[in-house]
Amino acid sequence: MELRELLKKAYDLGGADIFIVPGAKVTCKVKGEMVPLSDDIVKPDGTEKLVREAYELAKRDVTRLSEEGDDDFSFAIPGVSRFRCNAYYQRGTMAATCRLVAFGLPDPKDLGIPDMIMDLTRFRNGMILVTGPAGSGKSTTLACMVDRINNERSGHIVTIEDPIEYIHNHRKSLVSQRDVPNDSPTFARALRAALREAPDVIMLGEMRDLETIRTAITAAETGHLVLSSLHTTGAAKTVDRILDTFPAEQQAQVRVQISMVLRAVVSQRLIPKKDGGQIGVFEVMTVNPAVQNLIRDGRTHQIDNAIFGGSGGQGMMSMDGELQRLVRAGVISRETALIYAVSPDTLAKRI
Repeated sequence: MELRELLKKAYDLGGADIFIVPGAKVTCKVKGEMVPLSDDIVKPDGTEKLVREAYELAKRDVTRLSEEGDDDFSFAIPGVSRFRCNAYYQRGTMAATCRLVAFGLPDPKDLGIPDMIMDLTRFRNGMILVTGPAGSGKSTTLACMVDRINNERSGHIVTIEDPIEYIHNHRKSLVSQRDVPNDSPTFARALRAALREAPDVIMLGEMRDLETIRTAITAAETGHLVLSSLHTTGAAKTVDRILDTFPAEQQAQVRVQISMVLRAVVSQRLIPKKDGGQIGVFEVMTVNPAVQNLIRDGRTHQIDNAIFGGSGGQGMMSMDGELQRLVRAGVISRETALIYAVSPDTLAKRI
């Protein structure tokens, strides 16, 4: 089968990720389960053919993959979907993973994104981080937040992504979308340039390195609203990850900076439901004076207690509280809740 046919089949099945790996059938993840798309196992020459078809659809030179060993890009199949693709070499042969990305922007209510998270877009400056493991929907949550700002606020939004997933039309705001590495070689360079592009909001796909994190903090300090993501789980670990990026002699100063610019941390996971499929579970930490003090004083280990104590009345939502709610509603099993809990022993007693 041609790649176009396989991707169309994955779309019709409601799939999320398509895996093209030598020695296996082309496989799609559908509601957390691996489903074969091809009848036969694909050999190395077959996977190379499919990967090259992806480059043809993207109108992209395959040289970068040959030179660097992996490559990120996106493309669209009219009438089907957009796709985000990571092509790479494994054991000397070409392979790829393609993720389906809808043409239109998703409705946060359909995705179960709580109003508490969407309401964070009211902030006019500072930093909001969306965190979670790979494949947990961070990019989609950020896209929904950008879309909310675009529809409600007049200004200039600059997005920096690798690659661009959702296309934002100009509405109340103007939206400039920059692709790394096609429009700019690195996140850090694109972010530095964004500060000269009179932005009101900067959406940074991911904070990957020290230079990018340092520049993002500066952008938040100088009156911009910065939205970004990190591959961390939980607010406390997110703050620690940022601090650990800096040399030890700078961390005390950075703690003060983060306590002043951080507005909220959203953590999200996709977990299996009892009846099949997956559901998003969210934690929200908003930075109030108490949390500011914990960050500034290096007591990040107490942040989880602050979140649980502030849940329901202070714009916060705890992961374990949401897991408890879903167990009582019969959506997820007790065993699943304990696997994903921040404090399994405490949650077990509450359940």
